[in-house]
Amino acid sequence: MGLTKLDRRNRIRRRIRKIISGTSTAPRLSVYRSNKEILDAKLTGKIEVSSTVGKRIGELASKAGVSEVKFDRGGYLYHGRVKALADGAREGGLKF
Repeated sequence: MGLTKLDRRNRIRRRIRKIISGTSTAPRLSVYRSNKEILDAKLTGKIEVSSTVGKRIGELASKAGVSEVKFDRGGYLYHGRVKALADGAREGGLKF
């Protein structure tokens, strides 16, 4: 029997988390996506921000003194809403 969709995503998430870890100078920007929308995007490490708009995250992070982050797509494909969030964060002034 093959993997379920959730098992596959968890396997990809573990593989990503082995590589990406946030630091105080470059915190981790993690994304949670539901079927309808992006519910949560957090900067872990230096500040915690919950928002659905990447541009707003970039603005809030720059106010907190964060200019560079590590992008954790959370096992989702870098496509569609996840890519739009990343592009918005870049427009807001974050580098990754």
